Amino acid sequence: MQIKNKKWTEEKFFEMRKEVLNQWPTGKEVNLQEAIDYLKKVPEHKNFAIKMNKAKEQGITLAQPRAGVALIDQHVILLKHLQDEGGADLLPSTIDSYTRQNRYDECEVGIKESRKAGRSLLNGFPGVNHGVRGCRRVLESVNLPVEARHGTPDSRLLAEIIHAGGWTSNEGGGISYNIPYAKNVPIDRSIRDWQYCDRLVGFYEEQGISINREPFGPLTGTLVPPSTSNTVAIIEALLAAEQGVKNITVGYGQCGNLVQDVAAIRALEEQVQEYMNKYGYKDVYITTVFHQWMGGFPQDEAKAFGVISTGAATAALAGATKVIVKTPHEAIGVPTKEANAQGIRATKMALNLLKGQRLPMSKELKAEIELIKAETKCMMEKTFELGNGDLAVGAVKAFDVGVVDIPFAPSKYNKGKMMPARDNNGAVRYLSYGNLPFTEDIKEINRRKLEARAKYEGRPVSFKMTVDDIFAVSRGVLVGRPNKK
Repeated sequence: MQIKNKKWTEEKFFEMRKEVLNQWPTGKEVNLQEAIDYLKKVPEHKNFAIKMNKAKEQGITLAQPRAGVALIDQHVILLKHLQDEGGADLLPSTIDSYTRQNRYDECEVGIKESRKAGRSLLNGFPGVNHGVRGCRRVLESVNLPVEARHGTPDSRLLAEIIHAGGWTSNEGGGISYNIPYAKNVPIDRSIRDWQYCDRLVGFYEEQGISINREPFGPLTGTLVPPSTSNTVAIIEALLAAEQGVKNITVGYGQCGNLVQDVAAIRALEEQVQEYMNKYGYKDVYITTVFHQWMGGFPQDEAKAFGVISTGAATAALAGATKVIVKTPHEAIGVPTKEANAQGIRATKMALNLLKGQRLPMSKELKAEIELIKAETKCMMEKTFELGNGDLAVGAVKAFDVGVVDIPFAPSKYNKGKMMPARDNNGAVRYLSYGNLPFTEDIKEINRRKLEARAKYEGRPVSFKMTVDDIFAVSRGVLVGRPNKK
């Protein structure tokens, strides 16, 4: 499949649109002019892009949970609880797994069975099946902006329906919602499908409607080095900007070392803006999102609140525009609405106490920002080189040869040769580089930091460190130390 990083013509977009809207009967509910008229009437306090922009200008961090169930009435009850009892600033609609795989027939079965059972038998909100009218019922029942959060390699029909339904943000991208989520989806296909989603947002922007787009920062959520996730975020932000997206939230998943996490958010915001300016996207408004810990959680609720509060504090000190909130039931399964609201309240308390405070620049913070930027630059420059200047072409080739490589991803289109591990202070470093295009200086810094941990622990630098680190937080620590007798 031939793809290019070039803005789609209206002719190309509308030609594909015929196919997209015929994927499921609810696609016929989408009337573009009627959707434009509806979106123009959405009040500012329910517009995701506008609320994010105001938060950045005010220097505050907003809190947003994850949540979604199968039936509209129950979904509304859930979101209103998170709004009223949790104090959420922004609302999600987490989409179910069948929708993520475009298996709408099975969604329909799940909806019917959920009605019979009186509870959700799907792990999210089937937005495509509920259609434009269902999505509007959700938006009109709450008093906050709504975003679709999912994990869909092909989000084209979902994007059409949620935006026509008044939801003014869609999370994901052709890399971040493919490589960590799917095994057999070619990257060129998912990039093309997400170019469609971005061109749709670009079309709405041309009609004077602000819609937010948010590449998924944490990727696999397991020991992803900041420069790897930042590289993917920058690539997806640039691809979105080319299709006319004007409001982009780039994200990062908490790794656990405070200095590194703050450095990652600051490096990401600065670097994505540099690339936007370099390639002529000077009218794109950039905000940031910090995801609380995405790995294994302790089962003890008190300890889980400790993890949640640490993530909230880090987001505030980093100056992130919003933070994605976890719950004290993270280790158990799908949380109750009460537990979800507790996670938000704990987060909001930390954000309120730290309002206006930022981690001051230090020698360590400066060095970490510089290292993350240098590593990211190596991957970005090689990606552009592989594509002969075309970022979409380069991104496909970069994954094919392992210039960008995401740890623990299921996709067969990911090389899987790079391996991370924590250093002695818990920062995530590169244990094995695979085919990453790093300079010898960068490799030496990573090597030296891991050797310092090995010396402290009295063991060799090895993959065993990685394994120990994966389970560490669920056991109450950040670094997976060996058990010393």
